Order: sequence, then C-alpha cells, then structure tokens
Amino acid sequence: METACAEKKVYDAEDIQKFLGIGRSKTYSLLEETYKKQEPFRVIKIGKLLRVPKQSFDDWLDGIN
Repeated sequence: METACAEKKVYDAEDIQKFLGIGRSKTYSLLEETYKKQEPFRVIKIGKLLRVPKQSFDDWLDGIN
C-alpha cells in the first residue's frame, strides 16, 4: 500500500539526467546555472546537494511556463 509520503516532492540530479537524456556533467552544469537564475524552473541547494521541486520542473517540461 502506497502512501502520499512515498511520492517524491523533489527530483535529484539523477532524475533530471534521466528525464532529459543528458550526461552527468551537463546535468550539474544545467542545475547550477538554473539555481543562480531560478529559471526556467526552481532549484534548491542544500549544502552541495541540488534538488528540483517536482511541480516546477514538470510544469517547465510540459511547457506551462
């Protein structure tokens, strides 16, 4: 039985890499650049970890923004 807590609220770099079909270094470059601008989607930095809010990324990927 799956609970609401089991659903991810944020993506990590590996998730973004898979979704976009790009390499690891390109993914981190994209996330660092996006973190600085907070566009075209949001990026959260926790220490050295980069996390992307699911809704923000999904909206961008679906062309809503």
